[in-house]
Amino acid sequence: MSCWMPGCPALSMCRGLAALPITCLERAKDLKTRLGILLHKPELGHKIGSSSKLQLGSSRRDSSREVLEWRESFDQLLKSKSGVNAFHTFLKTEFSEENLDFWLACEDFKKTRSKTKLASKANRIFEEFVQSEAPREVNIDHETREITRKNLSGATSACFNEAQAKTRTLMEKDSYPRFLKSASYQDMSKQAASRGSSKRSHT
Repeated sequence: MSCWMPGCPALSMCRGLAALPITCLERAKDLKTRLGILLHKPELGHKIGSSSKLQLGSSRRDSSREVLEWRESFDQLLKSKSGVNAFHTFLKTEFSEENLDFWLACEDFKKTRSKTKLASKANRIFEEFVQSEAPREVNIDHETREITRKNLSGATSACFNEAQAKTRTLMEKDSYPRFLKSASYQDMSKQAASRGSSKRSHT
């Protein structure tokens, strides 16, 4: 919509946008991009409305003890498949699941034995998560990014070690404590605790 007449709403809107700081416009653009990606991913989009409520899981293999162990340490959480899934669902609510996805990609990368596959996987991971302006760029410093870039020239299973460690530390110090305090995990731990106490009362 365009208008040259004085007092036109479109003209006032344009002037208002022009007065905003560039950083605000950039953040708005970034948020729009993230939401666009989110809505175009079926596996993410259908969970938007219910993502604030994590479920303990229908699988009977999710033991009550395991859920309670997640709060003992970040390592305990990462060792648990259901713990990783629950943490991943939580990270989606904060639009920061790329950190865990990168860490998991690095873990899988380390298991690669073929040198040819190692090089192609390394480039793919770098382009998706590490390089500047990557589609799912993780939050690491410029120095670590450059070290990782140089490591690609002779890709080994350890070429992402530093970047992976930085991302892990960020999750452990930032996202993990919020996950433990979230209403979703609190509900899960209460369910686990009640299941544990009911089992004891029946023995």
